[in-house]
Amino acid sequence: MLVIPAVDIQSGRAVRLFEGDPRQETVYYENPVEAALHWQKQGAQMLHLVDLDAATGRGENRAVLRAVAESITVPLEVGGGIRSLEAAREILALGASRVVVGTVAVKAPEVLGQMLREFGPERVVVSLDARGLEVVVSGWAEGTALRVQDISQRIWEMGVRTLIYTDVRRDGTLAGLDLEVVREVRAAWPGFLIAGGGIASDADLEGLQTLGVEGAITGKAIYEGRIDLRKWV
Repeated sequence: MLVIPAVDIQSGRAVRLFEGDPRQETVYYENPVEAALHWQKQGAQMLHLVDLDAATGRGENRAVLRAVAESITVPLEVGGGIRSLEAAREILALGASRVVVGTVAVKAPEVLGQMLREFGPERVVVSLDARGLEVVVSGWAEGTALRVQDISQRIWEMGVRTLIYTDVRRDGTLAGLDLEVVREVRAAWPGFLIAGGGIASDADLEGLQTLGVEGAITGKAIYEGRIDLRKWV
């Protein structure tokens, strides 16, 4: 299974949020480049970067993203506030291997379609962030009353082949995964599935393997030494 370290960037620093609340941050690295280099040295095969300021409309960290891309050799995927074709072009031009989009997949599927046509499914990943199975958007601030299963079917038909599912009720809490919910997502998604949100131990990763989930995004658990990334690469 592909275990992907998360480097979440807020106000230029590498942080983790509690349940996505920007006011409840833990700073792990003042310089996100140091975080990226650390996880690369530990054997990471890919990094997951999120511009938290762009996701919530408070600003952006493009210069930091570029610095990370120029400093590492492993592929990186970048998400956070990518809601237009031009924004996706800019992130890929910075050096990202692929863009991660969420809100546009729900609110502007025509933009997602444009991205897929221009960049191909190997460079466009959809992230469905949800409270359980209800999808939320706009930096997790807005509910949609839409279910993961419904949107996943639609985006599969559009040509998306990689899906990230994050349970925002648990993200950054070290509460462990809700594997029964992940089981439902796995049943609904025929493509490459990456899960995250609350991963706390090797047992969570082993549970994902049992469900046939191909990838996992983890942040706080590896930053705090609960999971040794080297065991999973």
